Amino acid sequence: MRPIKITDTTLRDAHQSLWATRMELGDMLPILPKMDSVGYWSLEVWGGATFDAALRFLDENPWDRLRIIKQHCPKTPLQMLLRGQNLVGYRHYSDEIVDRFVKASHRNGIDVFRVFDALNDIRNVEPAARAIKDAGAHFEGAISYTVSPVHTLDSYLTYAQQLKDLGADTICIKDMAGMLTPFRTEKMVRALADEIGLPVHVHCHYIGGMAPMNYLKAAEAGAEIIDTAVVALAFGNSQPAVEMIVAALKESQYDSGLDLDLLFEIAEYWENIRQGKGLKRGVTSLLHMEVFSHQVPGGMMSNLISQLELQHASARLPDVLTEIPKVRAEVGYPPLVTPMSQIVGTQAVMNVLTGKRWSVVPAEMKDYLKGLYGKAPGPMDDRIIAKVLGDQTPLPDDVRPASLVTTTYQEMADEIGDLAKSEEDVLMYALFPNEAREYLQRHQEGAEKAVFMTGLEIDTAREDDSVNVNQIRELVKLVEESGVTEIVVEEGDSRVVVRRGTVTSEAGAHAVAHAPAAPAMPASPESPQVTESPSAVGENPPSWKPVVAPMVGTFYAAGSPGADPFVAVGDTVAEGQTLCILEAMKLMNEIAADEAGIIREIALANGAPVEYGTVLFYYEPVA
Repeated sequence: MRPIKITDTTLRDAHQSLWATRMELGDMLPILPKMDSVGYWSLEVWGGATFDAALRFLDENPWDRLRIIKQHCPKTPLQMLLRGQNLVGYRHYSDEIVDRFVKASHRNGIDVFRVFDALNDIRNVEPAARAIKDAGAHFEGAISYTVSPVHTLDSYLTYAQQLKDLGADTICIKDMAGMLTPFRTEKMVRALADEIGLPVHVHCHYIGGMAPMNYLKAAEAGAEIIDTAVVALAFGNSQPAVEMIVAALKESQYDSGLDLDLLFEIAEYWENIRQGKGLKRGVTSLLHMEVFSHQVPGGMMSNLISQLELQHASARLPDVLTEIPKVRAEVGYPPLVTPMSQIVGTQAVMNVLTGKRWSVVPAEMKDYLKGLYGKAPGPMDDRIIAKVLGDQTPLPDDVRPASLVTTTYQEMADEIGDLAKSEEDVLMYALFPNEAREYLQRHQEGAEKAVFMTGLEIDTAREDDSVNVNQIRELVKLVEESGVTEIVVEEGDSRVVVRRGTVTSEAGAHAVAHAPAAPAMPASPESPQVTESPSAVGENPPSWKPVVAPMVGTFYAAGSPGADPFVAVGDTVAEGQTLCILEAMKLMNEIAADEAGIIREIALANGAPVEYGTVLFYYEPVA
């Protein structure tokens, strides 16, 4: 008997792939003890996009989330996905930050670290591997699997040996785009088992429908562990259903021994959650089958769809999927896994939405072309390099990209100051400065805090309110969606009134807030309604021209917190000079001047949200 071991991805990859990483801790808590009793090899519960999504969208502390899951799952090893030198972010962090983050993650509950690099550049894995081994945790080295003219079985075996040399305990084939086929799987697993000699863990996204067959061939070839998800969050962009795989392997030498009745009981719980949230099942469609052409992975596809919806450009998805392979080939065939999936995907979106290929280039794409993410798997198009980088020279191959990142933990601690109460708070700030600062400000113990939500701003509230901030959020949502003009809630000594444009409360003797109504924003790219600054209403000279937002995002006047703005009123700018940053699709997109001119007005405050067509600047062209 060679029973297959199973990792459950429901609490991380499955909802990242199907629910845009919106599963809340409250969704998990009631079922965690039963999931802990199944007998999984591990539960993947953290890492990937779950860290920043908790901060950005769920108002949850990711460290608290991990600690609470660990409390409820004492028997099963907890696993996270670590993006090598990128940790759980989208850029390189210093070796010190990597070391501290890994050890803090282990201290707070992570037992198994699946570590990958988007480019399979071993230099980007080394610091994390050292920290994991120092902490005494399980180091699973992951191969980012893809298909291209420059990716071969020999190249994957070479990389697997490098992972083994770093102390990997297991080797994972990470098929994030569903590109494996049954016979590719069998060949690769057998070669890894025979030539590398470490246990092989196979991770497949369902997408094109081949994952269950891949798993069977993997088991036959010697794989020891496979990834699945509960049926309510399986298939489509996610992993195969655990119930299906367990049933399929019954009465074979690979029988997992897991209790199907218990799995179905857990599945019923998650099915009720799915229905309650109004979420669709994971399905395989023609679009999914076309993964064998566009190679867009599951998590990337769901995020791409949601981002295009945000940009009011859902109809352009086919154009973007056609553009992605072109961009990927131009930049050396990087595997489409985070952060390269976001970088390549966003560049494709910008190329399509602007109608001018490579006219808007995210800062992250520029950094990749410079070699700051690592060595590209294949040669890059010299014309693209010249257009984007100009006279800048890419990093030499013998320079480790992360060696250029010198940010220290103490610098981060000094910046965030008293808002941080622990090492975990400082690390959260080091990874996501804006989101972490806003979160920590909202959640100061016993202090007043700012809470932002759609169309409304609550200026002050207190931790000890009987009606808490999350309840207020729900009230605001109800007012916005129902069309009613006012809701009053009394609980204990608290009284909360939510009106259109205003939120007030009384808790003891203190007031909660005044909430100004949100400004009107343009409707869509098809009918842009430019948001005008005061001077734009019939007062601008006819020679002034607007610079408008090519996408929905957040306006930043500078490249980083505390840095000087890119431009000021009265500055003369050259064609192609960076004017500002629009943060969109998790990337920092540089907006450049179309022509030389003098900046006459900056139309927005730093950090302001913008819609397509919103005026960012007014300038006067110069000859």
